[in-house]
Amino acid sequence: MTPAPETTALKVQLLLESGWFTVCDLTLLTPGRGVAALLPDGCQVAVFRDRAGRTYAIDNRDPFTGAAVLSRGLTGTHQGRTFVASPLLKQRFDLASGRCLDDPEVSVAVYEVRAA
Repeated sequence: MTPAPETTALKVQLLLESGWFTVCDLTLLTPGRGVAALLPDGCQVAVFRDRAGRTYAIDNRDPFTGAAVLSRGLTGTHQGRTFVASPLLKQRFDLASGRCLDDPEVSVAVYEVRAA
């Protein structure tokens, strides 16, 4: 007998100027890994779920290189702050605030996220 796949009605949604935008099913987010999503305005967002179940969304574009790669970065924690490290130059971005932990003058956009 094969167990039925886990299903949920919960969707990951981002708050945009036009309202809540559905990105994907919550079950598609693997804790500790990111996914990229295309927004209606053509921008890309990197969406993450941490091991505690919290979801985050930041701009996918690495401000140091201009490449849309942050969704492919490694996640971790530093002094209680969940971050993603860019896969290119390894700068770490706080997933809650978007601030670069290695250069406080640099940040990325942060989106409000909910599972609904």
